[in-house]
Amino acid sequence: MCGIAGWVAFDADLTRRQADVDAMTATMGCRGPDEGGTWVRRHTALGHRRLAIIDLPGGRQPMTVDTPGGAVALVYSGETYNFAELREELRGRGHRFRTSSDTEVVLRGYLEWGEDVAARLNGMFAFAVWDERADRLVLVRDRLGVKPLYYHPTPDGVLFGSEPKAILANPLARPVVDADGLRELFGFAMRPGWALWQGMHEVRPGTVVTVDRTGSRTSTYWTLRAVEHTDDQDTTVARVRDLMTDIVHRQLVADVPRCVLLSGGLDSSAVTGLAAAHLSERLRTFSVDFVGREETFEADENWDSPDAPYIRDVAALVGSDHRFVTLDPGALTDPALRRTVITARDMPVGFGETDTSLYLLFQAIKAESTVALSGESADEVFGGYRWFHDPAAVHAETFPWLAYRSPMSGDRAAPLHPALRAELDLPTYVADEYATAVASVEHLPGSTAVDRRMRTIGHLHLTRFVRMLLDRKDRVSMAVGLEVRVPFCDHRLVEYVYNTPWALKTFDGREKSLLRAATAHVLPESVLGRRKSPYPSTQDPGYAMALQQQAKAVLADSAHPVHDILDQDWLTSIVDQDVSRPSDARRGIDRVLDLYHWFDLYRPALDL
Repeated sequence: MCGIAGWVAFDADLTRRQADVDAMTATMGCRGPDEGGTWVRRHTALGHRRLAIIDLPGGRQPMTVDTPGGAVALVYSGETYNFAELREELRGRGHRFRTSSDTEVVLRGYLEWGEDVAARLNGMFAFAVWDERADRLVLVRDRLGVKPLYYHPTPDGVLFGSEPKAILANPLARPVVDADGLRELFGFAMRPGWALWQGMHEVRPGTVVTVDRTGSRTSTYWTLRAVEHTDDQDTTVARVRDLMTDIVHRQLVADVPRCVLLSGGLDSSAVTGLAAAHLSERLRTFSVDFVGREETFEADENWDSPDAPYIRDVAALVGSDHRFVTLDPGALTDPALRRTVITARDMPVGFGETDTSLYLLFQAIKAESTVALSGESADEVFGGYRWFHDPAAVHAETFPWLAYRSPMSGDRAAPLHPALRAELDLPTYVADEYATAVASVEHLPGSTAVDRRMRTIGHLHLTRFVRMLLDRKDRVSMAVGLEVRVPFCDHRLVEYVYNTPWALKTFDGREKSLLRAATAHVLPESVLGRRKSPYPSTQDPGYAMALQQQAKAVLADSAHPVHDILDQDWLTSIVDQDVSRPSDARRGIDRVLDLYHWFDLYRPALDL
């Protein structure tokens, strides 16, 4: 796992801009704490920061190959899990390897197949190739969007990076945010290709962006397709079991310490069980908790039970070396921690302790492991969220995560000034995005109304919702130099389960029936019977009180530029409300605090 950055300028001499290239690359230092390098030619510059995972001495980047037509250079972030098979195939085609890294496999794969190499890779990746033979830049991103990649066209080329901060470090990119950027930030439609910053774009998952002297072009090498599912229930369960076993085994390959993130839910417990059964050494597992949460837990509409008892059951069954990372809620309110997370994400998401606790968890894990496997994305693949099973949310003419009453819903734009809310017109924006998203779903002839609707909802989650969670996971983990792998994003599993009829996905009358049946052999009974539970949140009243005091400080800082976009009446009314438990008011305060610190950190110019 690494961070990449680069610049192509067909009308400039970049050998004179080394300082700017170094500045862009330096912003990726957290993603690649082990080493870094740049490769600069007249019209192109590539930068790389490395987190060494495989072939520690041999995987240095930028990596180049000289050909009779010119050099081909690569900067690469991620992991290719089928690199061993591809290396043997390439050797059979005459390629000779200098290293045992997956990076060289990708580079030699490009030499052999060009852009088509992307479709041959199984993994999570984002990479850039400068092909001197054609004076062309090629940007490639994995199918599900596990690894981030952004680009910013310029008058004579392009800037790119793993994160927006790499692009913003170049003087050609200005930190400007317009109304379109704010619409998605607060609308939560998860628009593909969106980047908050004006002029910047996300390389869409499953696509290739090429840039040469004639301009840029985007091509798609992977998309979710509707295919008839012909397997019966037993065969389907067996196929899911086989896929999950192979995926977890592949994703355990590393030359550094590994672990699994264990929450006590079905998804992470399944990964834990499969990993423990495969490894010859004792598996290490980690989870997050809050001081006193288990003893003082109170169930509500989102959380039925604390995680700790289920975690202990899984750890005891598989014999893992488990560590609870127990957080003091007071630490979560530290403004410096909030600013660190905002910097990691480059935007004011407003997720509060959900993000800050995740950062502290990853920070603790990094002290003992470099690679972690996660249960992220199983809910999108298998239909696990509660709104998949709520008739009102299923049939609502909008995104289900907005229709269902949850931490994701509510009026995210409530803190904004009424005039700005009117200009953004979020209901129209969300409705337009929903119509566009639904129109892109391919259906099979003769599908029932139920299967058509559930395929649509699955598509919305796999092409939109999951990308937000994957970006959160990547940015927060890489901010501490921890690689988090996501077995449930293997495209083979995604394609197979996506095309499984809804009746099979829920054959036992519950959520994620297929996953539960496929991994029952490695799970304790308690987890098999547990209902879906979201990521934990603190219920400590001291946390809420600290948030309110910080919100009052924002209100008192009347000269701060954040007040140009905030509704003062709303903020005045909210600071004294009861926010002891997660609520719209508490989430609103988190958004205000994020905006306040984001203005200080990035000094954005608003083009409204």
